[in-house]
Amino acid sequence: MRELHFPWLELTILLPLFGAAWVCCVRDPERMRRRALVISGLTLLLAIGTWQDFDTLHTFEAHDHWDVVVSLLGDDVVVIDELSAPLLPLAALLFFLTTFTTLRTKVRRFPFAGTLVSESLLLAMFACRQPWGIIVLLAAQAVPPLLELKARGRSARIFLLHTLLFVGLMAGGWALAESGDVSSSDPTAAGPSMLAIGMLIAAVLIRSGCVPVHCWLTDLFENATLGTALLYVTPMAGAYAAVRLVLPIAPDWALRTIALLSLFTAVYAAGMALVQREARRFFCYLFLSNSSLVLVGLEVATPIGLTGALCVWLSVGMSLAGFGLTLRALESRTGRLSLADYHGLYEHMPALAVFFLLTGLASIGFPGTIGFIGAELLVEGAAEVYPYVGMLVVFAAALNGIAVLQAYFRLFTGTQHTASIPLGARLPEKVAVLTLSALIIGGGLFPQSGVKSRYHAATEIIARRTITPDRSDSDHQKPLQSSLKRQPDATSTHSVRDRLQVVRPSVKKRKEGGRQSGSPSGSTN
Repeated sequence: MRELHFPWLELTILLPLFGAAWVCCVRDPERMRRRALVISGLTLLLAIGTWQDFDTLHTFEAHDHWDVVVSLLGDDVVVIDELSAPLLPLAALLFFLTTFTTLRTKVRRFPFAGTLVSESLLLAMFACRQPWGIIVLLAAQAVPPLLELKARGRSARIFLLHTLLFVGLMAGGWALAESGDVSSSDPTAAGPSMLAIGMLIAAVLIRSGCVPVHCWLTDLFENATLGTALLYVTPMAGAYAAVRLVLPIAPDWALRTIALLSLFTAVYAAGMALVQREARRFFCYLFLSNSSLVLVGLEVATPIGLTGALCVWLSVGMSLAGFGLTLRALESRTGRLSLADYHGLYEHMPALAVFFLLTGLASIGFPGTIGFIGAELLVEGAAEVYPYVGMLVVFAAALNGIAVLQAYFRLFTGTQHTASIPLGARLPEKVAVLTLSALIIGGGLFPQSGVKSRYHAATEIIARRTITPDRSDSDHQKPLQSSLKRQPDATSTHSVRDRLQVVRPSVKKRKEGGRQSGSPSGSTN
């Protein structure tokens, strides 16, 4: 495995953890905010440095220079690959902007130290491929929100019960999966039992908030601070668990089960977003619908569909985080918002109104935004395998678009709002708005490099599956849905192409690593 030129990963993970201890040394909320802002800003710079250093290596995976963890715990504990490379700076950016836009009226309520601990745990999970390490980190991420709910005097029973159920199913399912023969070089060897696969599927569905196990998500948004709820759900840790733990070993029937349940959740949540009368619940269902579409693409397990899902993962995480930050800025001025009445806030905060509309439309793949190409690839990949799935994906996106426009009119139009104090956007909010707007529009106007990177990651993820194709599938689906078991020496691009028959002729073999260059010919430019 190639090495980075500097120990970026370990510094990126450990800095927020030490920063949390530094923040706890003071009691003044404003000083805590300044220290947390410095730490999250430095973490963002380190995460960007990690991504750029990795990009210069032209390989699929790498670990830190002078990596002590590798010698102690193994290669997969702290590692960066093409899947996690953009997720690290995206997560660091969301934590930085959330801290940066926290106004002085909210500094006493927002847990800065707990936020830094959560950031460290999330970055560690994105840099981990060892299954038990991912499970432990997923469980640990629930601790800061639980402590906040207890500190605020809110009920944590629903969130705690779902977390315990998720952790128990994930740990038990993986323990059973490990007892099965998933490492044999014989493609006909026995894999994980149906019980193990079923437990892993149930765990992923709970963590992703799929219907009917989604009530913890609405409960979290109602009882926790909006910033904490945003940072817990927008990185989509459930999707990461699905890619690392379920997709490599799950048979086709298991992937179809997740895809169908996620598709039902996407349509159901989109319909629920239309009828909500409280802004937080509206955002919760809007996010649930879009994140479920990511799972649909992940479990289709074709190069085009998986590429679309990975692109939508980034676009939804970025756009809905900005959407949520806009709601958070509105709440800091007016309190919790109701969608039953018109508020007429546009004259007081036009910048936030435009950003609200931009991020909302970007989440559904509006042309010219970062989500457009990913949504097109997702629909194309899903329709290629299951035509009705593509139709329902489009239907869910349409409902979400109507819900976004309805919320915009309710919050920013319809009446004249009077206020005794200025309600305009502050400088930190303007900086956050401009930063995310540039990324959303820039990613939509120049999508080539991002799509190519996601395609490389998608083909490699499919190549590393250990399950043979379902023999009952039609001939045009066989080379797309599954790969043969990965042989120990099958690391070249030619081997991947021979086994999958999905890599286009323009893809060339690279000398270092298993990375492929090229773009999916079925993508939309």
